[in-house]
Amino acid sequence: MSIKRRDFLLLMGSSASSLALMNLTGCGQNTTTQKTTSSVVESAFSFKPIKGPIPLETAGLNLEQQQAQYTTYEVVDDLVLPEGFKYQVIAAWGDKVGDSRFGYNNDYLSFIPTAENAGYLSVNFEYVSAIPWMETYEQVIGKSLPFADVKTALQSTNSEKNEINAYALPDNDPIKAKISEICQEALLDQGLGVISISKTADGKWERTNSAADRRISGISGLKDGRYLKSTGPAVAVFRKPKGQGYIDKLGDRIIGTFGNCAGGTTPWGTVLSAEENFQAQVPEQVYADGTAFDPSKLLFALGDEELFGQGNVFGLAGNKYGWIVEVDPANPKDYGTKHTWLGRYRHEAVGVRVEAGKPLAFYSGCDRQGGHIYKFVSRDQVSNPQDKGNSRLLQQGMLYAAKFNADGTGSWIPLKAETPVNPDVPSYIAGNIILLPLGSKAEKADLQAGYLQITTDEAIAQYKQKYQNLGDLYIGNTEEKQGAILIDAHYAANAIGATCTARPEDTEIAANGDLYIAFTSGSAGKQGGSDVRVFKGPKGEVGYEYGWVMRLTEDNNDTAATTFRWQMLATGGEPAAGGMGFANPDNLLLDPQGNVWMVTDISTSKLNSAVNNRNAEPGKSVSLSGVFGNNSMWFIPTSGADAGKAFLFALAPMECETTGPCFTNDQTTMFLAIQHPGERNGTRKNQAMESRQFVVTTTTGTEFSQTRQVPIGSNWPDKSPNSPPKPAVVAIVKS
Repeated sequence: MSIKRRDFLLLMGSSASSLALMNLTGCGQNTTTQKTTSSVVESAFSFKPIKGPIPLETAGLNLEQQQAQYTTYEVVDDLVLPEGFKYQVIAAWGDKVGDSRFGYNNDYLSFIPTAENAGYLSVNFEYVSAIPWMETYEQVIGKSLPFADVKTALQSTNSEKNEINAYALPDNDPIKAKISEICQEALLDQGLGVISISKTADGKWERTNSAADRRISGISGLKDGRYLKSTGPAVAVFRKPKGQGYIDKLGDRIIGTFGNCAGGTTPWGTVLSAEENFQAQVPEQVYADGTAFDPSKLLFALGDEELFGQGNVFGLAGNKYGWIVEVDPANPKDYGTKHTWLGRYRHEAVGVRVEAGKPLAFYSGCDRQGGHIYKFVSRDQVSNPQDKGNSRLLQQGMLYAAKFNADGTGSWIPLKAETPVNPDVPSYIAGNIILLPLGSKAEKADLQAGYLQITTDEAIAQYKQKYQNLGDLYIGNTEEKQGAILIDAHYAANAIGATCTARPEDTEIAANGDLYIAFTSGSAGKQGGSDVRVFKGPKGEVGYEYGWVMRLTEDNNDTAATTFRWQMLATGGEPAAGGMGFANPDNLLLDPQGNVWMVTDISTSKLNSAVNNRNAEPGKSVSLSGVFGNNSMWFIPTSGADAGKAFLFALAPMECETTGPCFTNDQTTMFLAIQHPGERNGTRKNQAMESRQFVVTTTTGTEFSQTRQVPIGSNWPDKSPNSPPKPAVVAIVKS
């Protein structure tokens, strides 16, 4: 559905409040209608919108002009900004940070001021993109890695997937040593980083290299003793001397953090980093006692276009990843704490609501097909929102998962032993699949998968007869059972009937306490899909690709409420279909004036993918993602004459996404992360360019042909011919 301007103003409007709130960035999406064009003046970053690849109503063009001006379009391998703006690269992959280096695929950014025009910039490093990382590693880092030797060795194992259980190889095996070298470097390029920066008299930002500058990586603690700490019930599982599965014998100490995607900043000045797609590095599955599957469950793999299973060779315990990590940037000795009461799942987005005299409320989403929305409520109350002692509130409380009813109401279901087992049936879920915990009575054959894949409604009834509550599914004493439930949070949430949603990528808190949730896509996959009663496209489609924005209001505006109301406010898509002209956003950020800044994350494989025909075969759909061009950044004012319209602020370089936008307090600088340029084709060689054909539409739906020139690969940020693509963080200012 398309949001009307009046509804949008109600959506984004916020009343004066005594709440001390921090907006903690994840990913987001919205749609509305637009009719006129103007310079955007409602923000401190006022700008004249740039031209994108498809006609928008905000361009103010009639139908004839739209077809004339959009029959050709050239994509540019650069960060394209409005007239009067410029960007400066602050740090890029390979730059020195403390005794380490700036990592790969920078994502969430947090700027914490330490003085006027100075502060700590914390950066998440999510993963390494196999193609450009391997292609350019020696060129950028200045040393080689034994990729060719390992590939040859894997091919000799006759494995079709080029996989190997490196953990089981003898320590003196030369191939194990080479695999270890590759994995160590790949994990080093993930995690978090803290860099100190300041603004010079001429308006440029520079690194100041303070004693607090440091990296917390995927191998922290492996050799340097910089283990991460852990709190909460899962610690009881980590400390078990023996169990059903694999135990790393490190107790509550943890080696590293990786898959660090979204994040947030607390009112007390710490940074929260969300471990998302950890399942690409270590096994996700756990046993009923919460212990991990053996490292051999996820083998190391290396090919020309793939690199995964990096935790295998080091014997990393999978149950120690998929958490929220808290770090104090100002404390050079702080290498992170994983708070297990916040749950283990594919975390995307962090939102903390803090009000003096009330419990703290933490919101997050699980970015997977069929993932859930979660809320943690602290046991104790907040006294002073700025007190660094508030970190202790994350160590005791309760984690809840959201149940959305089709009538616009909902409830929070606690993930505790006494909660009844009551899964939704597959017929309510796109793709007709739901995954459930193995359970304490699992058959030996089921243990191979690590979960039960349920495809019939009848199987749900049988499961409920076998297990009555969450406590029946898990093994251990009271603390160990709670720890196992939190470790297995996604599957446990499925078991208690939490709603399977549409890849939630943002949980953003408005000044009045409302929660805005961005769902990037409702498409179904092999491991789940979204609830078809809640997530529907403009024409009632299920498995809808382009996403939604939802508003969730806690009953009585109470952080500890167990019930809420929700409203689906916008649906993604093209302007002619009621959309704003973008797809698959990845950050929904409110500036101090309450305006919305939004960045997108169309999958790399779909960027600028030709659309030659819009007519789908019977029973099938046509993906139109390619028409939206490169990933982009948008501005949606919430007041003034242009309130509720979407204006295009920036276009990203080739094959990348923009992530983690944040402002300085005076809003004169926006920091922005450019992630994985050249992810699909690597280095752009000899200015390679390809012509592609698209059937695009006017804002009223009239189809016409567009010829689009598309660079192949990327040379950003250096932009010189044949230079390697590198993820980097930039500062955007008015020139």
